[in-house]
Amino acid sequence: MEKRRLGQSGIVVSEICMGTMTFGAQSDREESFKIMNAAVEAGIDFFDTAEIYPVPPSEELAGLTEEWLGAWLADRPRESVIIGSKIAGAAHGWFCPPIRDGKAALDRVHLRKALEGSLRRLGTDYLDLYQIHWPDHGMRAADTLEVLDEFVKEGKVRAIGLSNDNPYGVMKSLWTSELEGLTRIDTVQNNFSLNNRRDEDELAECLRREKVSLLPYSPLAGGVLTGKYNDGAPEGARFTDYIDNGGLRQKAMAGRFVNEKAIASTRRFMEIAEEIGIDVTTLATAWSKQHDYVAATIVGVSKVEQLKPIVKAAGLVLDESTMKQLDQVSKDHLYPMG
Repeated sequence: MEKRRLGQSGIVVSEICMGTMTFGAQSDREESFKIMNAAVEAGIDFFDTAEIYPVPPSEELAGLTEEWLGAWLADRPRESVIIGSKIAGAAHGWFCPPIRDGKAALDRVHLRKALEGSLRRLGTDYLDLYQIHWPDHGMRAADTLEVLDEFVKEGKVRAIGLSNDNPYGVMKSLWTSELEGLTRIDTVQNNFSLNNRRDEDELAECLRREKVSLLPYSPLAGGVLTGKYNDGAPEGARFTDYIDNGGLRQKAMAGRFVNEKAIASTRRFMEIAEEIGIDVTTLATAWSKQHDYVAATIVGVSKVEQLKPIVKAAGLVLDESTMKQLDQVSKDHLYPMG
């Protein structure tokens, strides 16, 4: 599997990253271990997790995914895999993480608590990558970056990054690091797929010029691009549960992913995949990683067999004709996810 550098760091990772947010919710412990083993066998050496996983976040399960990843990691050399985790920012206005009594913040106290908790659950003394899960643009950027810089100098973290952030947040972070002489970010982990191409508009230029890597997550648009929602919400699917049992935030999220425009574009993408003889899952994954500013595409599965069409995208380069067809679909169904 092709390897790519994370930003300007010394870390090189597989072009596909194994996401773990299903571990502990949609996937039990045995299945989660099977998935991780299969990922390594396929050449994946990069694993992404977070202190609030599994998803959907809950006070009862928060941290369980890191615990399972740590238990799996205990049976292999630490340096054999690259581990990235994330601290839950406050995300004021729409979501309050179910950790630290719902008062998660990106200040010194919470950064220290969060990192220590992740290291303990993962059973390691360092993280390869540590990211801010949600931004808090109301805080002074230096207050967060100073602590992250300390983590790097202490050898507890090798590289730092952002997640769910925008061009303003990325450039503010980079400017602050340069002004204050602090460790700069090397990655941005954002939702990015054929059904959500907004990062191509402005963020892509920031990443290219500043040599920061994008780590796209949800390349299958929450499973929508597999076509499983084309004929209605299937039983047992994540967004089906959000629609039937979720709160206002979860219902809104489901509506963002599963809607008329998203289904229409998905049908077209499936037709293109069929024309070139590959699974639409393979197509969507290949498209995601076929950007010069992408280091690794983060994928997630709930069953080990779902990994097969994903890893077929490793090394696959879509030709110019296919890329133009995909672009045309996106023009015809502009911004399916709003």
